[in-house]
Amino acid sequence: MGKKKRRCRFCKNKIDEIDYKDTSLLKGFINERGKILGARITRLCSSHQRRLAQAIKRAREIALLPYEIK
Repeated sequence: MGKKKRRCRFCKNKIDEIDYKDTSLLKGFINERGKILGARITRLCSSHQRRLAQAIKRAREIALLPYEIK
């Protein structure tokens, strides 16, 4: 028996754009120290992982998300 392939959350829901203003969604992909979680942990495909990282960085730049949590 082979392993069951897990699909990306955004691919499954057919979400193309990840909005940087949706902080409640983005906070789920950041650990308690403020770092972006890796694709193995988030189970996102490579294209959505890149878009997620870009959205988190944009949200940090305009102070919607913190750079680090102390």
